[in-house]
Amino acid sequence: MTTQVASTKPQVAIMNAVHDLPVLVARDAGFFKDEGLDLEFVTTPGMAQITTSHFVKFDSVFDRPLDSVYNDGGIDQYRMCEWGIMKRAVEADSQRLRGRKIVALGASMSMFAVVVSRDSGFYEPEMLKDKPIAVTPNNGSEFTTLKMMEGFLAPEHVKRIHAGSMLKRLEAVRDGKVAAASLMEPWISVAQKWGLRILIESHSTRAEAAGDELDGPTLTKMFRAQARAVELLEKDPTPYAHYLARETGGLLQPHELQTWRLLHAAPQPYTRERFDDTYHWTVKWNMTVPGATYENTVDNRAWE
Repeated sequence: MTTQVASTKPQVAIMNAVHDLPVLVARDAGFFKDEGLDLEFVTTPGMAQITTSHFVKFDSVFDRPLDSVYNDGGIDQYRMCEWGIMKRAVEADSQRLRGRKIVALGASMSMFAVVVSRDSGFYEPEMLKDKPIAVTPNNGSEFTTLKMMEGFLAPEHVKRIHAGSMLKRLEAVRDGKVAAASLMEPWISVAQKWGLRILIESHSTRAEAAGDELDGPTLTKMFRAQARAVELLEKDPTPYAHYLARETGGLLQPHELQTWRLLHAAPQPYTRERFDDTYHWTVKWNMTVPGATYENTVDNRAWE
C-alpha cells in the first residue's frame, strides 16, 4: 500500500487557458521562479478542453473536478469567473467544506459570446425569448449570459440548459438541437470558422480564490508574476495563442484565434464596492445564498 505524501509547495490550479493565460505565461517565462516561488501546477479538466467528458449539474458545484481537488487539499489557489468564486466562497462553510476567500480581482477578462446558427431566424438577443441557451451551470458562461441578456429580456424568459463542453454545445447549435450557446475562446473563434452567427458578446472578469494556508507575501509574489505576464500579453498576445488553440484538438490553428478578444490587467484588490455589486446581483438571480459579508468573504492579504 502506497501512502501519498502531501505537497509542501503551494499548489496552483490550471484549467481553461482563456482564464489562466497569465499563469501559464508566467510559469513558462520563469516569472514565478524570479519571485523565488517554487509552485506545483495542478491541471484539472475544464469545459474549454476538447478532452473534457464530465457533465456537471445545475444544482451542484462542489463535486466538480477542480472543486473536488481543492476540497481534498490538492489545490491551494485557483481562479474562475467572479460570480462562481463568489458562490464558492460564500457557500463552502455552510456545506462544511474547506474554506476559501476571494483574494484578488483576477487578471483575465475572458470574452463570452452567445452564438446561433447562421441559418436560424435569430438576429438579436431578444429573439431568444424562452429559447434554450446552452451554458455551464453556475459558471462564467451562465453568469455572463445572464448579464448580457437581462438588458433585453425579463429573467423568466432567459432559458438556460446544459449541453456539455464547449464543443458539445457548439455542435448542438450547428445541428439544431439548441437555439443558442454561450462560448468563450477559443470556441468563439471556432464558431466563426464554422460560420455561426454571434448575437452578443462581453468580457467578464475572473476572481482569485485561496485557502487560509496560503500567506499574503506568497500571494503578492504570485500576483506580481502574473502582472509581468500581463505586460507581455497586452503588448502582443499572438505568441501565446497556441495555449488556447491546443484545447480544440486541431479544430483551430493558433493563427486562426481572434486574439483581439483577449484582455488582461494586473490582479487587483477586491474592493467592498465590487463585492456589494457582484454579491447582490448573484443573490438576485438566486445563484447563491443571502447573508454573506465582505469581511467573511474577501481577504486582500496580498496587499497588506
